[in-house]
Amino acid sequence: MTGEPTIRAGAATDVGLVRAANEDNYVVTAAVFAVADGMGGHAAGDVASGLAVAGLAQLGTEGVVRPDDVRRHIVRLNGDILAAAERNPEQFGMGTTVTGLCLVDFAGSPHWVVFNVGDSRVYRYAERELVQLTVDHSEVTELVAAGKLSPAEAATDPRRNVVTRALGSPTAPEPDLLVFPPTEGDRFLVCSDGLTGELDDDTIAAVLGAQPDPRDAAASLVRDAVAAGGRDNVTAVVVDHVSASTTAATDGETAPR
Repeated sequence: MTGEPTIRAGAATDVGLVRAANEDNYVVTAAVFAVADGMGGHAAGDVASGLAVAGLAQLGTEGVVRPDDVRRHIVRLNGDILAAAERNPEQFGMGTTVTGLCLVDFAGSPHWVVFNVGDSRVYRYAERELVQLTVDHSEVTELVAAGKLSPAEAATDPRRNVVTRALGSPTAPEPDLLVFPPTEGDRFLVCSDGLTGELDDDTIAAVLGAQPDPRDAAASLVRDAVAAGGRDNVTAVVVDHVSASTTAATDGETAPR
């Protein structure tokens, strides 16, 4: 691809104040920026999320990536997780969410693909406005859509952590995909629900607006979520499409392929 955007990224994760282990994992490469939130602590949720991000890291290493390649890759990861659980019975039932961004070729030009399975999220922050780009695959989201719960009720409903799609399912889940061209100045947040469970959109937007460096922004968001309660593992990846004239990326940042 020609005309690829210049990207800077930063990431942070924390076990939180309640959980014994961190089952979140993330990946940052030149092309892929993703978070996976493992499920089933007794059944190796950290293994499932680790397999997911390790597999996603391979996207873009073997040539041009197109949107359907992302979909096929995620479906294949579901099989990898099931196969790992079959080889290791103590991991039976493990699963993970996965969500993120991937740079792809679409009609001969670079585009973003936002992908999602589960209730981790991708947001776009542009012109001081925060917009959620993914739809949670969760029981409460479906109940809100059906008019059976209000958004306020959903935030505290005991079913809010029940996901309706996840990798590790007997039938491979279909990932949501959103394809759009890159726009200079866009900032993206990829995060697990441990972040959005503690910080509301206004708080997240304020941090993203106050911290110009993506590494500082990711670290601040995670630190604030832990301070607000830290009831779950917390992970954030912040991705910036910067001006081509911006200083070359340094350690901890990602430059174009």
